[in-house]
Amino acid sequence: MGGRAVALTALGSRERATLAGPALAVGWLAVALTAVPVLAGVELSPTVRYAPLVASAVLFGMPHGAIDYVALPRAVDGEVSGRWLAAVGVLYLVLGGAYAATWFAFPVAAALAFVAITWLHWGQGDLYPLLEFLDTDYLDTRTRRAGTLLVRGGLPMLVPLLGHPERYRAVVAAFAAPFGASADDVAALALFDPAVRLGLGVGFAALTVGVLAVGRRRTRNPRAWRVDAAETLALWAFFYVVPPVFAVGVYFCVWHSVRHAARAIAVDDSVRPSLRAGDVLGPLARFGKEAAPLTAVALALVGGLWVAVPDPPTTLEGGAALYLVLIAVLTLPHVVVVTLMDRAQGVL
Repeated sequence: MGGRAVALTALGSRERATLAGPALAVGWLAVALTAVPVLAGVELSPTVRYAPLVASAVLFGMPHGAIDYVALPRAVDGEVSGRWLAAVGVLYLVLGGAYAATWFAFPVAAALAFVAITWLHWGQGDLYPLLEFLDTDYLDTRTRRAGTLLVRGGLPMLVPLLGHPERYRAVVAAFAAPFGASADDVAALALFDPAVRLGLGVGFAALTVGVLAVGRRRTRNPRAWRVDAAETLALWAFFYVVPPVFAVGVYFCVWHSVRHAARAIAVDDSVRPSLRAGDVLGPLARFGKEAAPLTAVALALVGGLWVAVPDPPTTLEGGAALYLVLIAVLTLPHVVVVTLMDRAQGVL
């Protein structure tokens, strides 16, 4: 297994370049620009902090999962069929429904599970573009790919805890509050103990250095490794310094989701001529059209969840947290979809 030796998609070099450039650059630019006011000492208002999450409802965030019903069959079989549509629908209904029920029964445990699931999934989300768009030849075994997955997923999920433990705790408490859990229930978690946090930080820093060092030693493509290392270190700094809600919102909206959208576009054979011609807007418009129906359904479910919870939120923070709970419910089946795509394309 390794680099271009495994054809993740049948993209030609011109098609890959058309897709890779914007998919990578948008995230780089967004992270750089949104870090500037924080580094300059500007205190972000609550409205600004939550703006990226609000935008993600329609700008790549929610839509990137709403495309699963066509992305999975295209990745596995090359075409969409009624059987595939039914299978993806059942997957979402069963896993999403079970996880939704867990939030009502065990909200704090469900919130922690969301962190773990997202750690896995956002690591998955970065592994594919590293292989497909950067040709990281040193990620040539499952072990090395798993190490990179753990590092990349931990950047948005663990590093904010290290840099902003109080705000991180407040966000987790906001997840659980509509379901009847108290802030004290969350504060009692070992995750927020300073000694535990220190151990996690030291361990994760060591893992980061180790994964990058192994890659540097094994690569014959130093440029790819430099991009990988630069992204990793930049995201370490970004998530350590920038307030968690704002940082995660930016990352979800224009880093993770954009890269997955590029993956969904890459498995759509019908857009290959456009990509060959250097056109990314046409394929992006097709992505948006295909994602729109289920994005609308998902947004309607936010309203349904607000009605169903025992203690509906009345603040911007609470509303955003409830939106993220729905994202959590949809993320579990989405992870299964992406895992199946990974297996079909030789990622893991």
